[in-house]
Amino acid sequence: MKQQQVDYQVVPYSKIRRFMAAEFRLSHRMPMIHGLIEVDVSRARTFLREYKAKSGESLSFTAFLIACLAQAVEEHKAVQARRKGRKHLILFEDVDVLTYTERAVAPMPIIVRAANSKTLREIHREIRAAQVQDEVKAVVGFNLVQYLPPFLINPLLRILGRNPQMMKKYVGTVGLSSVGMFGKGAGWGIPPANPPTLWVTVGGIGPKPGVVDGQIAIREYLSLTISFDHDIIDGAPAARFTQRLKELIESGYGLEDSIDVPEQAGAEAATQKR
Repeated sequence: MKQQQVDYQVVPYSKIRRFMAAEFRLSHRMPMIHGLIEVDVSRARTFLREYKAKSGESLSFTAFLIACLAQAVEEHKAVQARRKGRKHLILFEDVDVLTYTERAVAPMPIIVRAANSKTLREIHREIRAAQVQDEVKAVVGFNLVQYLPPFLINPLLRILGRNPQMMKKYVGTVGLSSVGMFGKGAGWGIPPANPPTLWVTVGGIGPKPGVVDGQIAIREYLSLTISFDHDIIDGAPAARFTQRLKELIESGYGLEDSIDVPEQAGAEAATQKR
């Protein structure tokens, strides 16, 4: 009797992925509003290319976007508010940014804590460290769920969803996903509803004509999708936040400050302060 040829393979569906799927299912009823914008990143991209050519180091573009996002939220704290019961909102001071880094098994979540008080360089180093971290240690809250049976994960997430402080601990206050980093050309991504009140989806980058100092030039434009929980954020504050984020990105916020000061100069500066 001939053996049937197997033309497929069975691979594990990781616990990390199952946990993320449960998060998406529980939050898919959130009344999200989405803004699709284009942001001129020519200045930032030119700086990063020139910096790499001079120093040999590649600064993280994601770290740059997180720095801009954290500063915009710092100036508009309401966009990261969370409901506490039916009558109150919690406004957090720290901007904890949830993002992901690609791994073989599943995307690994990283939370940059208090990103609004960190430099781009500090955020860059934190992301680079997380990218080489052990997968189990890298997963935010993984120890909480890795031993739970599937039927307990959804109730656990519902309990966490009612507690703003616990949600901040395990999923941050705002999120940024960089799906466009792995493709070429412009394009937007529309995310599923996510646990944070504010979510920024980074799309592709494409060249197109733009006006600079009254002259038409070819510029690099980044496609961004900015998603808000409409139960908490209305259109006007969402628009003000979006405009400020766009200004920060286009101005190259934090890039000049990301260049390391030589150790000797740093020591001299410290001595002068004393």
